[in-house]
Amino acid sequence: MSARQRFGWFLSRGFGPHGWGHPYLDWDYRWQEPALYQQAVRELEQAGLDLLIIEDALSLGNPETLDLRIRGAYGGPKHDPLSLAPFLFSVTERIGIIPTVNPLQLPPYQAARQFATLQHLSRGRFGVNVVTDVGSSRHFGEPVVPHDIAYERAEEWLDGVRALWRSWRPGAYVGDTASGRFADGRHLDRVEHRGAHYDFDGPLNALPFDEDSGGEPVIVSPGSSPRGLAFTGRQSDVQLALAPLDIQSLRAYRRRVLDASAAVGRDTPPAILFVFKPVIVSSSAEADRLVAASEQPDDETLRSVALAWSSDLETDLTALDLDRPVDPAVFGDHVSRGSLDALRGQHESFAAATLRELLVPKARLGRIIDGSGVVGTAAEVADHIERAGSEADNDGFIFSGDLHPVTVHRMLDELVPILRRRGILQRPKVDAPHGLRSSLRAP
Repeated sequence: MSARQRFGWFLSRGFGPHGWGHPYLDWDYRWQEPALYQQAVRELEQAGLDLLIIEDALSLGNPETLDLRIRGAYGGPKHDPLSLAPFLFSVTERIGIIPTVNPLQLPPYQAARQFATLQHLSRGRFGVNVVTDVGSSRHFGEPVVPHDIAYERAEEWLDGVRALWRSWRPGAYVGDTASGRFADGRHLDRVEHRGAHYDFDGPLNALPFDEDSGGEPVIVSPGSSPRGLAFTGRQSDVQLALAPLDIQSLRAYRRRVLDASAAVGRDTPPAILFVFKPVIVSSSAEADRLVAASEQPDDETLRSVALAWSSDLETDLTALDLDRPVDPAVFGDHVSRGSLDALRGQHESFAAATLRELLVPKARLGRIIDGSGVVGTAAEVADHIERAGSEADNDGFIFSGDLHPVTVHRMLDELVPILRRRGILQRPKVDAPHGLRSSLRAP
């Protein structure tokens, strides 16, 4: 029996037009209404997944790339994922719901109160995926700050949120109906914060967390830069990891996160869950056929790949010459280093390769059985997941895609039974520990 791993789903397009550009759009779900997401999240819970992370981007981008981001619904429109969370909690019992939040959008006091409310309403199943993108700064009257300063701001924001959560010290809540005493103000901290980025006072006008409310909300963070990993090491319960999925790369990435956690003296490191978008097919022969067909992508395919990357980078790669190197000056300072590293791939610099050479590896498919890609049968994908646990001590994976019933079933229908039979994916238990934080720690 293999060791259990944790699994989640990354709603990769955010609360937006799911199914757009795909045949399953004609299932006629309305992406603006909750039923689509409610049906899909119930399927994820039935499968035994631990959590759902909802991507978000606050901005439609800069004026130069506005049409680029919306023409294929890559970058927008998107609704607020925090507002979707209660609709998902209402139809589920165990799965954690984790919207993406940027410290730009909510001051610490409002964030602490809103998150506390959602944690209580869900009985401990709420979490926050903290991102530091600064491309939307102008929408909030804030200056665009460098990458590392954005992380400093996020650290101060999250420290402030936690200070407010903890402003109700033990003994503050009494709840004694016999004496009529609800709370004792002597056990509330004033919290007078005067920092580099935020000024606010407490205490928080919300109840503290207890065992029934599942403790504090779980904090998730992405970010593979040295500063991003330092943030994870100090602040996060879960690292949303973006890295190659071969065993050697999994080991190396995990080592970096664990070192960052050890550097700040943490006894319990964050769970490291790698984003995984397997292409599951019916047979090994079909997998070989798909991989062979992708070996020499044509210009139309490369333009499609460029469009997707352009949205993430807020830079129009489709307007560039495929056969010339990319000038790094086209990328704004707010573009994450991790995204630029991912585009550059194995090349030492952008000057070392043409745009075509950067995009061809992104268009090619590879077989999961040899570590060159993610195409395989359900059994082959399960083999890789099992190896990641046994050979890289992997904590788990976050599957990625639209939160659409067709997408969920296409990826999980055959995979879930295999993972369960091997003991890698545990069936939900009626008497399981309460709340997302407890389920992430449970054996």
